[in-house]
Amino acid sequence: MIGELLPRAALTAAEIADMYRLFSTHFERVSASRFGCDLERKDWVIRVREREVLLGFTSLQLLRVRHGGRDLDVLYSGDTIMRPEARSTTLLARTWIDGVRRISERYALAELHWLLLVSGFRTYRLLPVFWREFFPCHLRCAPADVRRTVDELAASLFGAGYDACAGIVRFDAPQPLRPELSRIPASRLADPHVSFFASANPGHAEGDELVCWTRLAHDNLTAAGARMWQACERTPARAYPLSSVRPGGAGRA
Repeated sequence: MIGELLPRAALTAAEIADMYRLFSTHFERVSASRFGCDLERKDWVIRVREREVLLGFTSLQLLRVRHGGRDLDVLYSGDTIMRPEARSTTLLARTWIDGVRRISERYALAELHWLLLVSGFRTYRLLPVFWREFFPCHLRCAPADVRRTVDELAASLFGAGYDACAGIVRFDAPQPLRPELSRIPASRLADPHVSFFASANPGHAEGDELVCWTRLAHDNLTAAGARMWQACERTPARAYPLSSVRPGGAGRA
């Protein structure tokens, strides 16, 4: 099984078609053209495969935004897909963390933040596994400066689709998870993080996306995240040269 970080521009048409086929097994009301347009805006793809079989992927876009008189570097994350039979592996998470480390070092980013849209509880549950402080969260309210940053960035990216009061993005043509994936088992609601996600995003089954934010830094890692980071340093994921990538969003104010 291989985890790799590669430039989105390096993908072949056949590889993109393979990604779309996997995407369409997880989400409803999808279209190849919309998938392609969304992917076109991204800078990198992180994927997991076994030989030629695609097991999972996510995508990343590096943005530079102006807020409070200073520049913020932000990774915007696309949908995260994993085949059910591969969900027990940590390879995608390990490759993701290694990718973040490589991107930060390559572009000399003093501070990096992560913006992601979440319509499934499994993705939201990754936040407390790897990051000590993230928002929104049942443990604490977002500081005022974080709230302002998220509101401004989400409004600029999603326009009227962003509901600042709820912290939710509602697309005109949502792509909800398939019912068997969006349904939250009653037993999982005993987890306070899962319960919070269900209350914070009550329309998740219809494709509503919860806007989440965290700081991507070593001192914000949980113990599990730190172990993952150390494992990446010992055995880096496969990666194409980052010098071949010119982030489309970086440098934009």
